[in-house]
Amino acid sequence: MNITKLEQMYDVLRGAEKKKLVAVWANDSHTIEAVSEAIDLGIVEGTLVGDIVEIEKVCKNLSIDSSKFKIVDCKSDNQAGDLAVKLVIDGEGDILMKGLLSTDKYMRAILNKEAGLLPPKAVLSHVTVIENVHYHKLLVVGDVAIIPEPDLKQKIAIANYLIQTAKALGMEKPKLSLISASEQVLPTVQSSVDACIISKMGDRGQIKGAIIDGPLSLDASIDAETAKTKGITSPVAGDADCLLFPNLDAGNVFYKMNSKMSEAEMGAFVAGAKVPCVLSSRGDTTKTKLNSIALCAMLALSK
Repeated sequence: MNITKLEQMYDVLRGAEKKKLVAVWANDSHTIEAVSEAIDLGIVEGTLVGDIVEIEKVCKNLSIDSSKFKIVDCKSDNQAGDLAVKLVIDGEGDILMKGLLSTDKYMRAILNKEAGLLPPKAVLSHVTVIENVHYHKLLVVGDVAIIPEPDLKQKIAIANYLIQTAKALGMEKPKLSLISASEQVLPTVQSSVDACIISKMGDRGQIKGAIIDGPLSLDASIDAETAKTKGITSPVAGDADCLLFPNLDAGNVFYKMNSKMSEAEMGAFVAGAKVPCVLSSRGDTTKTKLNSIALCAMLALSK
């Protein structure tokens, strides 16, 4: 099924094997609410790692039956990170989710060289799926949150993560656009040079599973009329499924413009670890967190 709306993920997941989610330091109402709703929707099984007294208290205040969760008691956020990662390594979790602990502690648990979730030589990156009413399908974009200035090797990794995510959403041959300031090849602009290399790697089959083109400007990537006006002949121009941004500044601005000025629906996760990881922000809505859980479940299902 080619998913064109985020809501369609829930229909797919209800009829699939439930994946196991482990939430780290899940003492807060936002995390507990999101996991509870995901369980009620029938898309995951949930484990909360945190202070059992606080979790029970929050559940009581929210009128949530705590018996729907498996609760692993611990008394510190650092311990919660270690315990949650161990549960995943031991096969007790298919998805990791950040709770009340800080992002740096969450990432530290994932990146722990001796007992973490990062495979050797892997690149961690952030993938976002955006549903904007002004675009005719979902957009899979990266990186908007983790890598400030990705080099060529990191961009190749990001490209593969975007393609994998698009395929998990049912896009058989996703169209990947490598974003630069212009569709012209500019030897003095690094994003343009990198886009040429990655595009040619796609042509030669070194990056598989997608139609790749770049450099392309953002407007030419997502607006067919602009592409036509500029005289760009490309199967990707005006119809991109995936956008690979040249740096975090460009990606983050695009993400926040969609979030705040277009009221787009979103889901996001950290790619590159042994399991997909939800990295929720304090500003994320419950809907965004739910979409992120569902997106991770789709990725886990596709493995």
